[in-house]
Amino acid sequence: MKNQIQKIIQEYKSLSIQQQLDYDKFYLYSIITHSTAIEGSTVTEIENQLLFDEGISANKPMHEQLMNLDLKKAYEQSFVYAASHTNITIELLCYLASLVMKNTGSTYKTITGEFSSAKGQLRLLNVSAGRGGKSYLAWQKIEDRLNKFCEWLNKERKQINKDDIAKIYELSFEAHYRIVSIHPWADGNGRMSRLIMNMIQYEAGLIPSIVKKEKRNEYISSLSQSQDEESSAKFIDFMMEHHCENLIQQIEEYKKSIDSEGGQKTKGGQKKWSETTQKIYELIKTKPGITRKELCENLGINPSAVQKHIEKLKKENAIKRSGGDKGGWWEIL
Repeated sequence: MKNQIQKIIQEYKSLSIQQQLDYDKFYLYSIITHSTAIEGSTVTEIENQLLFDEGISANKPMHEQLMNLDLKKAYEQSFVYAASHTNITIELLCYLASLVMKNTGSTYKTITGEFSSAKGQLRLLNVSAGRGGKSYLAWQKIEDRLNKFCEWLNKERKQINKDDIAKIYELSFEAHYRIVSIHPWADGNGRMSRLIMNMIQYEAGLIPSIVKKEKRNEYISSLSQSQDEESSAKFIDFMMEHHCENLIQQIEEYKKSIDSEGGQKTKGGQKKWSETTQKIYELIKTKPGITRKELCENLGINPSAVQKHIEKLKKENAIKRSGGDKGGWWEIL
């Protein structure tokens, strides 16, 4: 897969998939949804869109919704750092960790002192992994190891070949492996390691990788094997293969959506609306109070796709929104 990643990326970009309406926003929502799902969140991508964009709360536990809201803010801040090529420091990492854990973190009282994961503070206790009780790095060594991690990562970011896509992805996966192996915080290490990984990818202008919740077991297993062998090789191989699979799937879905588009035609024979746009128009016409979530469920497509078709209808003055986001309705023009 290392040899294929450049070719896959080129095809992805040649199809202009990233030029779709609100691509960056909805891709980020997908990253957040899957990252929190790995940690136990049951909030779906559609529910996150409504939560982030319209403030509509899902019928899910509040701590799960707060977990997603906090991670969104942390990602937005990390992309600001990436855009300005800010040096990675312990202070920066702890600040991002405080955003990740802001509303779901806890205060710990130990014989060595009190610390709060909600404030992003480094742990002052030793922790063991759930798998067989293997211990992580002793808390007394964390600061020194994190300093070395920051020095290593900043050096690699500056000297890496910006045109070597595979190497940049490998660096991001290696950073993920190292930060989670240090396990600097009492909570949120998984989310933070994936955030740092995506931050490196974003800085290089690459398509950020998503660890799909459906691959949770394989993801954890590859990480476990690499830690047991004290080598990141198996983890990097898994991450590279998984990312390539995700991109290939998106390419195939995009091509399929293009091939299947029929829809209305103008007198000149040119396409006016796709079949999906037409279906959304008919659903809105039948039920003016229909929500985006219901449109997604009716058509079996994701929120970003629904939004793209709605924007097309609005642009062509076929529909307009009346009332507020909550309790509003669509009008046929």
